[in-house]
Amino acid sequence: MSVHIGAALGAIAKNVLMPGDPLRAEWIAQTFLDDAQCYSTVRNMLGFTGSYRGVPVSVQGSGMGQPSMGIYATELMKDYGVDTILRVGTCGAISASVKVRDVIIGQTASTDSALNRLRFHGIEYAPGADFTLMRHASAAAEEAGLPAVVGGLFTSDSFYNDRSELCMQLADYGVLAVEMETSALYTLAAKFGRRALTLATVSDHLLTGEETSAVDRQQTFSDMVELALATVERASA
Repeated sequence: MSVHIGAALGAIAKNVLMPGDPLRAEWIAQTFLDDAQCYSTVRNMLGFTGSYRGVPVSVQGSGMGQPSMGIYATELMKDYGVDTILRVGTCGAISASVKVRDVIIGQTASTDSALNRLRFHGIEYAPGADFTLMRHASAAAEEAGLPAVVGGLFTSDSFYNDRSELCMQLADYGVLAVEMETSALYTLAAKFGRRALTLATVSDHLLTGEETSAVDRQQTFSDMVELALATVERASA
């Protein structure tokens, strides 16, 4: 039993989907999983375990930002032996090569956080996704006809950033979108020798100002969750 999750050993599956919002975790469990049971209500950061087409799957809220992701990802991997984590969330596009409602399959994660600089004593460690998960996600998206793009993400510590021009510079170097959790997730997966991948739906576009409505986000989020589950199913075969 860990400090922040508090679930009994064996209550969490080896495959975990992680949205930031715990209520989204509840919605995913109730909508997509069979026989979902809640294993944690600690700090209202809800977690559930069920199955998808016979594959055991858990859904755990991560909260917002790298420190919160770091807490929950560490405990899932270290205390509960979780093998595979797929972050399912939203991002803001900073590149003209992607559109609102696209799903970005996060290959790499640049960051403005000091977490890895402190961890590696000034070395700019470059965390990346698990290649097998990325390959399965790309293939599943192509088969389903979903608009998915493989590329780099920018994990920012600031939601309200006073230096928006830095995002545009990153876009010049091929980064597709900004979000707030992936760098920590990929770093911890490397530390513990586990698999991790971010699937992030483009909910708004920093270049065009376009945003999705609540209804659009719900529908596109459903597509992304189905893609994540298809990826887990393929990786578990």
